[in-house]
Amino acid sequence: MDQRGFYQPDGAWVGDVIPWQEDGVFHLFYLHETRRVPADGMPWHRVVTDDLVTFRSTGEALPSGGPTAADFNVYTGSIVVDAEGTHHAFYTGQNPAVVGADGRALQLVMHATSHDGMTSWQGHPAETFGATPGYETGDWRDPFVFWDAEAGLWRMLVTARHDHGPDRRRGVVAQCVSRDLSTWEPAEPFWDPRRYVALECPEVFQWGGWWYLVYSEFSDAFTTRYRMARSLDGPWVVPEHDTLDGRAFYAAKSAERDGRRLFFGWIASREGGADDGAWQWAGTMSVLEAEQRADGTLAFHPTQELRDTFADPADVVPAETVLSAPDGCTSVVSSEDAPSAFRLSARFDLTEGTREAGLLLRASADGDEGYVLRLEPHRHRLVLDRWPRQQTGTEQWHISGDVPFVVELERPCRLDPGEHDLEVIVDGDLCVATVDDATVLSTRLYDRPAGRVGAFVGEGTATLSHLTLAPRATPQPGRPLDDAATLDGDVLDGDLLAATT
Repeated sequence: MDQRGFYQPDGAWVGDVIPWQEDGVFHLFYLHETRRVPADGMPWHRVVTDDLVTFRSTGEALPSGGPTAADFNVYTGSIVVDAEGTHHAFYTGQNPAVVGADGRALQLVMHATSHDGMTSWQGHPAETFGATPGYETGDWRDPFVFWDAEAGLWRMLVTARHDHGPDRRRGVVAQCVSRDLSTWEPAEPFWDPRRYVALECPEVFQWGGWWYLVYSEFSDAFTTRYRMARSLDGPWVVPEHDTLDGRAFYAAKSAERDGRRLFFGWIASREGGADDGAWQWAGTMSVLEAEQRADGTLAFHPTQELRDTFADPADVVPAETVLSAPDGCTSVVSSEDAPSAFRLSARFDLTEGTREAGLLLRASADGDEGYVLRLEPHRHRLVLDRWPRQQTGTEQWHISGDVPFVVELERPCRLDPGEHDLEVIVDGDLCVATVDDATVLSTRLYDRPAGRVGAFVGEGTATLSHLTLAPRATPQPGRPLDDAATLDGDVLDGDLLAATT
């Protein structure tokens, strides 16, 4: 099958991505998760792309140090290049058998350098260091290094936890500083909200007159968030909508090219490949682009490159179709099943007081069964729903998830009366939905692998300016997908679905 725009290695999964852009090429290091039991140690692998839709694997980048080494697991970090052109990788080393003073598996910051364009790496074990005083030794990970030109030094942000205080509110972005990328000294915490268990995969970047701090909340929400400030000293402002995506898109970090800010994260898989399965760590790589608004807040959507992998759209229903059900629900459904990979686009003109409207995915012919992406203007949110939910007993109400939408799959967005765009990209079991080119909801669709598409309105009226479907386009000659996308046994994976508002 032709699969583009997402990446998953053959027989494995993509964990946290460490993106680095150089000379127009994105070098995407990632944690290579095999889920083998017993575990065989986690290395970094690398894929490269210049078009954001075809990916070439270069294989293993930083190997596991082996069963007895402190870096049996090579966890998240960052890449920088110094004035001499040497690349530096800072990363987390962890071994479940090596326990720190707090009784947990010790986490250490490690350092390696490359003098051949990131093809090979030389470790510097003498420069390894663990948590500085005041922090737990079992949480000292995800080093993010960047150059502070104003201060004339390198800064390192570290996911850490205070060694005292309420257990679920010890999370802190710790900080170390260096002049030479070899010797690091502790500094005051970079950000200390006393709010989370941990703030994973932190990064900062400057965009125009704003600094942005991005982190992944490791508490109850499990999502990637951002904060804004006019300087590195803060204060860090909480935007009204502070998340990049929903529960299924995690550990996103970014890289810049030609003034564009691209975020690389992973869409989590579910245990058992089922809609009711527990979320699993690692999944399929997905790319989102950020747009900076005039007030500095960020909007998120899939890249145009991903959208361009689909053919010209065709109408599902005639333009200016009116759906009206003042005290009920009405829907329109396509006459045929949708392909396994498609882009569905709709523009709804919502009248005042309309309670809900949205899209049907992989639906039955009468629209009664399937996945539902529902806009709820009175709650200003997008949610994913599905029917029927899995039966857990003999009665109708004995269902898995006895709630009116899928827990953790809701996204806040302004839905005032008037026009709103809802786009969905489906690729196998991957789904990415977007509202108004600003709010993204990514997820998996497992239980219903096929079906029709459609639109609906509940308790209100909406005009469909258009409802169009575009299948995956045929790869263009001159750049065979297989040659561009596969190497060393790695393949592109097309089982993702993403929704955008």
